[in-house]
Amino acid sequence: MPRAIHNKDKSDARRKGSRAPQPEKEILGDGGAQSVPSLRQRLLEWFHKYQRDLPWRRNKDPYRIWLSEIMLQQTRVAAVIPFYERFLEHFPTIRALAAAPEAEVLRLWAGLGYYSRARNLQRAAKEIVDKHGGEFPRSAEHALALPGIGSYTAAAILSIAFGARHAVLDGNVARVIARLRAVHGDLREGARWQALQTAADALLDPGAPSDWNQAMMELGAMICTPKSPQCPPCPIAEFCRARQLGLTETIPEKRIKRATEEVELAAAVFLDAKGRTLLLPPPETDREHVTQDEVRPLISKMWHFPMIAVQRDAARELTEFLNSFDALSVNGSKPKLEELRSARHAVTYRAIQLRPFRLAVEKLPKIAGAKAVLLGDLVSRSKVAVSNLTRKIGQSAASHIEDATPRRPRPQRRIQH
Repeated sequence: MPRAIHNKDKSDARRKGSRAPQPEKEILGDGGAQSVPSLRQRLLEWFHKYQRDLPWRRNKDPYRIWLSEIMLQQTRVAAVIPFYERFLEHFPTIRALAAAPEAEVLRLWAGLGYYSRARNLQRAAKEIVDKHGGEFPRSAEHALALPGIGSYTAAAILSIAFGARHAVLDGNVARVIARLRAVHGDLREGARWQALQTAADALLDPGAPSDWNQAMMELGAMICTPKSPQCPPCPIAEFCRARQLGLTETIPEKRIKRATEEVELAAAVFLDAKGRTLLLPPPETDREHVTQDEVRPLISKMWHFPMIAVQRDAARELTEFLNSFDALSVNGSKPKLEELRSARHAVTYRAIQLRPFRLAVEKLPKIAGAKAVLLGDLVSRSKVAVSNLTRKIGQSAASHIEDATPRRPRPQRRIQH
């Protein structure tokens, strides 16, 4: 029987639970077990005909599959592809990734967000080199022991790269199964998620686990979408209880989300005559503790502008913050804070308003660990690792400079008579 991958402590707890389920009957109702081979055949035929041509599907290299799975977490396919290809150009192998400076890894990840993924990816690469000879481990136990790899990611890599019989369960697959079974309630609730995993185990085609898992994910991404599922072209529509009951628009039910928290950040964009600006170091290397505690969770442990979480008066509070480490005294007369165009940013449940202030200076202030970078480079492709939040602040400053620069009149063409 194919099996899913579970973390040991969770699987031990489940073994002490209730009697073994009958998953095929649960999924498809009466006669379900007899219908599973037909469902498998139709879905695989559809996948072989209509699957997208994605770069990580062109070979079975476990490193490339692993990288794609990590990048695709919380990120759309179209957004991932250019990052994926550029990352592989710089780090074509696990050994290359393991040996790279962390700052370079983060720089190439910048723009994808959720930067702990990149850090865990490199930590895992180093463990693979140290403990597994640079080859991705084939056992579930060893894969799950790597940083950043959980049940879903391990199942995906081992099944797609090595043909191991592990059923994946991510949001797309869970939605497909929930509609097949007309499952109500929050799919991420512990017992319900385990029931969905049991169903995924039962449906997995033991003869083609790689294609099957990809087909289920592809169906959820392209046909059985969260809103307005395309039921007419669905290859397994006749097996879908939600469709039979008219519930495809209401299953799965919406999760109760955490209330959005509004945050306002004011940032200082120093700018000297050479077009350079000043960035503070990642908080973990910030020996002077310049970065505010309220700001640290929002900047992804990367290089960032001096900034504060605003309480009431952005300009006054930012000035007090800069004065606290003598950032305004280096040029004799204190520079004037010029407020720029604001921007919006989101980090998990936080909705952030970014309020950049430009400070024109002759010399950039000297702050322990800080770095001077060209503002233009920061906006286009930074040589240091910055988050999207920092890049948006830089873009606001750069666009202000463009707007303020007078355009030269076009020369008049003389008309000869």
